Amino acid sequence: MPLFTSAGVGSGLDLESIISSTLQATNQPKQAQFQKLESRYETELSALGAVKSALSKFDDVITKLSDSDLFDKRVAQLKQPESGDLIRFSSNDDSTGGSFEVEVQQLAEGSRAVSADGTFTSADQEITTADSTLSFSAGDKSFDLNIAANSTLEDIRQQINDSADNFGVTANIINTGTEAKLVLTSNESGAGNDLVVTNNNAELDGLSTQAFDGSAGGMAIAAEDMAKDARIVIDGITATSSSNTFTDVIQGSTITAIKESENNETAQVNIQRDREGVNKLIDEFVSAYNGVVSIMDQATATNAVLQADSTMRGLQNQMVNVLTSNVEGAGDFESLFDIGLSLNKDGKLEKNNIIRSVNEAMDQDFNAFGKIFSNEGGIASRFESLMNNYIESDGAITFREKSLNESLDRLEDDRLDHQYRMEQLEGRLREKYSGLDVMLAQMQSTQNYLSSQLGNLPGFGGKD
Repeated sequence: MPLFTSAGVGSGLDLESIISSTLQATNQPKQAQFQKLESRYETELSALGAVKSALSKFDDVITKLSDSDLFDKRVAQLKQPESGDLIRFSSNDDSTGGSFEVEVQQLAEGSRAVSADGTFTSADQEITTADSTLSFSAGDKSFDLNIAANSTLEDIRQQINDSADNFGVTANIINTGTEAKLVLTSNESGAGNDLVVTNNNAELDGLSTQAFDGSAGGMAIAAEDMAKDARIVIDGITATSSSNTFTDVIQGSTITAIKESENNETAQVNIQRDREGVNKLIDEFVSAYNGVVSIMDQATATNAVLQADSTMRGLQNQMVNVLTSNVEGAGDFESLFDIGLSLNKDGKLEKNNIIRSVNEAMDQDFNAFGKIFSNEGGIASRFESLMNNYIESDGAITFREKSLNESLDRLEDDRLDHQYRMEQLEGRLREKYSGLDVMLAQMQSTQNYLSSQLGNLPGFGGKD
């Protein structure tokens, strides 16, 4: 039996069109159904994703508002005098609120020792003939320096400055033209922390504040060069520190003295609650809430994919319920509307109402203002619980997304199954019409043969 690669070649009939039409009639309705389902699933996923994204942003703001530390935070405003910066100032959440004037009367300094006149002729003068030790101390800091025999004054200066154990002693040589003066400066400040230099060899007495025999050495500290405390005056009260840093002189704050005041000038410090930071976060809260409302309004509008969706309706109702709920333990305030917020006719938040403004509520009772959000059972914790019910891994929206993605996966499997069935159908049609094509071709061949034979018979159009 002859084989045909294209249906209808043998018979001359347009069997390919018949097969194609039959396949399309079966395939197109199913493909349209697949496309409709896919479009619905994806549109619903997109809408749910937009709502979930808006809820996540809102949840981020709520998390910040639930932290009571936000409402305890203090900020300091610092005004320096015209002569320049007197102090640096920082505060933490434990800072005492109030206004203060700070005068810097004295900066903390380390001590300065200078060698006696005529002790050293030049920097190249050899100091010791034997290996020796110089010991340096100031306050609770100390280090030892091993001096080699025949070391010069310059050698010892370099050793002091290069010592890895040096806690902050700097050695300099000043050449006056007639002699060399050794100057030792310590950075260990604070009254009573003067530099002490001792030795184990009397040859080093000229470099020491205390001689080998216990008497005064050749290095002396003048009264004006002794180590000093820093001294500041805060609203008439004097405070001292061994360094230029004052911690908790004003509770919860750090003051660093930079320079001494001129003519009793002062720096002005004002410590207060971080109203600006709280106001900014309230703005974020209003914006994030309204963003959720807008997205859900779009998703549930007439003819929208989530119109009349029970999950969205439940979420909208619960958000309004939390927003309008009362909070216990917040003083004279009971709800968001007592602290200056309101709802407009579109169900969106506004940062004002006819009773008072947000700033007026802060002025009235800042602690109570914060508790409306951060108290246990406050607005923030209630919204956090609500968000968890919808956007966490086991939340309602997350569950819906998972279900829709599973439906898309099943739809893809259905498409593959349908494609296989269409291939099977095409195979059966081609087999069926191929048999018909062969049969018709054979019949046409037989007809042509008979016509040819009959045409040769007398009386059938053939020869007489």
